[in-house]
Amino acid sequence: MKIRLLLLLALLITPSIALAVGQDEPAIYVIKQGDTLWGLSERFIKDPKYWPNMWSKNSQVTNPHFIYPGQKLRIFPDRLEFVPIEQTTEQRAAVPAQKPASATEVAVAIQEVAAEKTYTLYGTEGFLADKGFRPYGFVVGVQHDRIVAGVDDIVYTDIGSDQNAGGGDKFSVYRKDVSVNHPLNNEDMGFKMIPLGTLQLTDVERKSSRAIITKSHLEISPGAYLLPYKENRRREIALKSSTSDLKGYIIESYKGVNTIAAGDVVYIDLGTGQGAAVGNMLYIVRDVTIDQRYVEGRIDKLPQELLGALVIIETGKKTSTALVVKSIDTIYKGDRIVSQTK
Repeated sequence: MKIRLLLLLALLITPSIALAVGQDEPAIYVIKQGDTLWGLSERFIKDPKYWPNMWSKNSQVTNPHFIYPGQKLRIFPDRLEFVPIEQTTEQRAAVPAQKPASATEVAVAIQEVAAEKTYTLYGTEGFLADKGFRPYGFVVGVQHDRIVAGVDDIVYTDIGSDQNAGGGDKFSVYRKDVSVNHPLNNEDMGFKMIPLGTLQLTDVERKSSRAIITKSHLEISPGAYLLPYKENRRREIALKSSTSDLKGYIIESYKGVNTIAAGDVVYIDLGTGQGAAVGNMLYIVRDVTIDQRYVEGRIDKLPQELLGALVIIETGKKTSTALVVKSIDTIYKGDRIVSQTK
């Protein structure tokens, strides 16, 4: 009776795993909606950091957050392997089909494909501006000669009717922050622009205006940059495949620190000029070096160490702002980023 109860319990808690006959045969797991390589590694290998091995050894999985329901996974005691499959209706919905699919096929595919992965932004991530960047105007003073202003405070700007500005016009307020040099070659990459809030013009003269602060993330002081209004609101960024082979570096972090982890905002040396686009996922890698004192003969280049991944959330011509969405080891300024791992 006890044995029967244990067998029944095992069947109840592992409904998605089909156990093959024989001790040498792996168990088979069928991918469900919402599964990720990270979660599968943690569940079956008890090591969430195992997922890069699955990722690198399965060419059919180009995105660790975008695997398909119905794919089969072999579960060994020490590893996980995807069962090779032919291109199915589900895959045709995710990549351009060789021939048009029927309306029924497409409808079924849309229902069965894993939900698209998105990342939430809050509009306070900032960006890198090149050294020739000029703002639309400046905050030139705060009412009562104060040096800082917040929500509902009155400030003065050098924007006037000569610039076709009028009462009610809104502007985004930024602080010009530190200059950024490339960590590898010391090239001047521009300077950080940190969003402070928004203001709205109330009274406009020919070359100046009075304004009220309508939103503030940080304190606003004279000298703050004014740019055409950009609504800083919560928004979703969906993943998008890169159209070219992207290679670059992390050159700075929003916090200005050297040590970077998941959830941090960083700036990279790739922009629209290099083919980067909002939604591109890039993988963070580092070359592996060994102590040559313990080596005899020639050693070929070692496999790169996979550190994590980031998603581009805003692009400039030469640089972009990105969100680190996964880190499996410590990430530093100067670490490499690539669109494809080897």
